[in-house]
Amino acid sequence: MNEIDEYDYDLPRELIAQDPCSTRSDSRLMLVDRNSGQIEHLHVRDLPDVVTPQDAVIFNNSRVVPARLVGYRKDTGGRWQGLFLRADSETGVWEVLTKTRGKLKAGERLTVQDRNARDGMELEVVARTEGGNLLVKPHLPDGFVALGTTDGRLDEPADWLEQFGRIPLPPYIRDGQMVDADIEHYQTVFAKHRGSVAAPTAGLHFTDVLLDRLRTMGVFLGEVTLHVGIGTFRPIQVQQLSDHQMHSEWGSLDAATCASVKERRDTGGRCIAVGTTTVRVLESAARQSAELKPWTGETDIFIRPPFEFRAIDGLMTNFHLPRSSLLVLVSAFASRDLALEAYQKAIEQEYRFYSYGDAMLIL
Repeated sequence: MNEIDEYDYDLPRELIAQDPCSTRSDSRLMLVDRNSGQIEHLHVRDLPDVVTPQDAVIFNNSRVVPARLVGYRKDTGGRWQGLFLRADSETGVWEVLTKTRGKLKAGERLTVQDRNARDGMELEVVARTEGGNLLVKPHLPDGFVALGTTDGRLDEPADWLEQFGRIPLPPYIRDGQMVDADIEHYQTVFAKHRGSVAAPTAGLHFTDVLLDRLRTMGVFLGEVTLHVGIGTFRPIQVQQLSDHQMHSEWGSLDAATCASVKERRDTGGRCIAVGTTTVRVLESAARQSAELKPWTGETDIFIRPPFEFRAIDGLMTNFHLPRSSLLVLVSAFASRDLALEAYQKAIEQEYRFYSYGDAMLIL
């Protein structure tokens, strides 16, 4: 199971969801039993009938930042687009992924427009990285006063992006073009810590009402943080999985969640991860010592068959792109054959795929 060709499937384009369900928890939920291979068809709102009061359900509370930048070259008027990746806290220089035509020179300025196509901040070109990304220095227009702040200032890069950026939808949703509704829809109801350039999409199915139902029945609802990076969109481009270099993402797991997960599992409950990003945090932490302990840091863990899962007993996740590291992770947990069988049944039953699509729960 080491070749990427073994993790491929054909998906009818019309099954790629372009918008979410009007009610998040009305999304369909495929229930997959790893031991029996049995597959059932439910809805996310049925989750309280599937889990037990002894279980722990863990979410990724990372918040998507409006990292997509749209504007034009100030000197030529040519259109320009970029995606904010990171900022240097000491120099204030940003690294931006861009595919702008023509050579951008040091000192040239790019005008960034807000969601209403009004001119906003400017980015001064500094240099390019070895990988081809753009290094820029942001500048605010004269007399600018930030909305929604107490002093009119923008202190963090995320503050700048909230003012001038756009939600970075994946290209398979309306060719990456956001609408106003995406500001709410492409964010989980429990999102807290800003830092992701893509949503932890399995969490998009949860409503406050559903969370309250789970909490009331006794389920422990815990949180981790993993800031989803641009690497989540990249397909595996090597033939052998062992040759693939996984992207690195920052994550964190606190002591309270660790203790609760351990307590639930010790008394017969299950740890159910909501999303592959949550799995990456829990399994990264579980590899630091003999038991699950608090952890913070960068992880480039590549979960592929065969893999010994030490922290989770269940996985709720959306349906992922073919030949992706996410599909490989799901196959490591469910087995490749069962995962691909489930995907085929999802296609036959016309499930909705990818970020705004339906979900599966593997137990």
